[in-house]
Amino acid sequence: MNPPPGYHGRYLRVDAATGSAEAVPIPEEDLRAVIGGVGLGALLLWRESAAGLDPLAPEAPIVFAGSPLVGTPLTTSAKFAVVAKSPLTLRIGDALSSSHFAIELKRAGADAIVVRGRAPALSVLLVRDGRAELRPAADLAGLPAREAEGRLRSALGDPGLRVVACGPAAERGVLYANLSNDGRHAGRGGLGTVLASKNLKAVAVRGTGAVPLADADGVVAAARDLSARSFGPATLKYRELGTVANLLVLNRLRALPVRNFSATEFADAERVSGEALAAGGKVRRESCAACTIGCEHVFTAADGSEGRLEYESLFALGPLCGVGDREAVLRAARFCDDAGMDTISAGGTVAFLMECVEREILREDALDGVDLRFGDGDALLEALRRGAERRGRLGELVAMGSRRAAEEIGGGAAALAPHVKGLELPGYHPAALRTMALGLSVASRGADHNRSSAYEADLSDETDRSESDAAKGPLAARTETKAAILDSLILCKFLRGVFDDLPGEAAGLLRLVTGWEVDGPALIEVGERVVALRRLYNLREGATRAEDTLPDRFLTEEPGGLGRGDLEAMIASYFAARGWDAEGVPTRATRRRLGLDRLLGPGPEEAPR
Repeated sequence: MNPPPGYHGRYLRVDAATGSAEAVPIPEEDLRAVIGGVGLGALLLWRESAAGLDPLAPEAPIVFAGSPLVGTPLTTSAKFAVVAKSPLTLRIGDALSSSHFAIELKRAGADAIVVRGRAPALSVLLVRDGRAELRPAADLAGLPAREAEGRLRSALGDPGLRVVACGPAAERGVLYANLSNDGRHAGRGGLGTVLASKNLKAVAVRGTGAVPLADADGVVAAARDLSARSFGPATLKYRELGTVANLLVLNRLRALPVRNFSATEFADAERVSGEALAAGGKVRRESCAACTIGCEHVFTAADGSEGRLEYESLFALGPLCGVGDREAVLRAARFCDDAGMDTISAGGTVAFLMECVEREILREDALDGVDLRFGDGDALLEALRRGAERRGRLGELVAMGSRRAAEEIGGGAAALAPHVKGLELPGYHPAALRTMALGLSVASRGADHNRSSAYEADLSDETDRSESDAAKGPLAARTETKAAILDSLILCKFLRGVFDDLPGEAAGLLRLVTGWEVDGPALIEVGERVVALRRLYNLREGATRAEDTLPDRFLTEEPGGLGRGDLEAMIASYFAARGWDAEGVPTRATRRRLGLDRLLGPGPEEAPR
């Protein structure tokens, strides 16, 4: 059977132990059900792994998934998803990245690559036009991802080769090590650690194929229109200063996490703001592959070195650690990029340790002599270095993330650890943004601003961000569904503001590419299906309703505070909006409506009411 336009209709199942590859068909009805990206990745993760697998076991899969829009001229469509069981959270881990790797993966003859097994020695997995092979990579050991990419292209004599690689932190088993490609990162949950556990330094792809489009002229016309709209006011912030512009806005709203979430305003915010970064030296703007927005801003430090910086890195390595020194933040961000560490988890873990020292839960002599104090940029950088190397007790604590570090430390440390389901919180203070607080508590990946995007509601006129009420449940569900649509298509979330009707207009783009008769309600159903699929995966891996919560420090009964009862009521309204039962399990009726029993097999029974 011929695949639909926009697809190859198959994925490659690769055994890293031998380099052998098998093409596995994907039925068209499955592609319609999940489209691509995180949806297809989650489906293949479910099917390719047994329940309860250690995420670093040889047989545990890691999935690289494209989408039907990849390779088209549609702006921001050059993205791919990486999906695996997270070694940091032991729940589903998925991340997105924009780069030429996505386009080359599409040309290489597969809608996704699933890698299992473990290579006998450090290797690179090379995929060319549907064929796979292992190449020895001992000479790449310990290198930053960008340097490894360059050496690999040079060694193979192919400057057009596209590479996704892990850095030295992943090779040493840091639980939140990321994957990098073209200087961009698939950042959260330790997906680099999963790849490194397979003795793979990198996956490299090259292809010469093409995928037909149902209406090529229509796609070109839509691409022109979308590109023109991408230069409008909805993306102005991203083009002018990038996401670092968020810092002063959130500081004004008293929603900026400071000193391990113990405060919401930072006295030195002006000194490390995006505006200060831009004023302090040369700034260069870059774009991802096939993108007209150009949100990437590269800042120059006083010593002439350059470093990319997004808001999440800026908050996590600046205010969250009490660091108000522009140069210190740039040094820390550059180090994390070279080591291959997620900056949110890295900064969150170090900030947590700083508060443990401040509260005397940890003594200085327990941290190998490093005086780890809020505001000390040099101590922050030293902690990151030791974490990347897993050197000494401090290094081991930093490398394991805040949840495991709190368990190791004991003595009340758990109450200070800034995580949900083991994933460190992003740069939005839950006490100040109540829909976001709900979104963080129920997100499948753990504390997550990208899979939830619930801050959109809080920063709009749809709701009072400081109030906890039952209306927050449907709002959080709606923003999460929209995010799942974008992440499955895949289109960049920075484009979302240019759509008047995201599901309807996105369905129109999908129709032009695939020829499917699909509309906005059908795409909303896809988003709901993907959210439920990820929930069911987590339930299969041992998740319980008790995981849907926030750290205790946010759940106070003070007047105007976010009480535990408030959060529980919002979670109940979210479950109801989703069609899940009181324990957060998709009901039989919801599974039938979304076709999940066909995709996954019979699901768990509803919890008794």
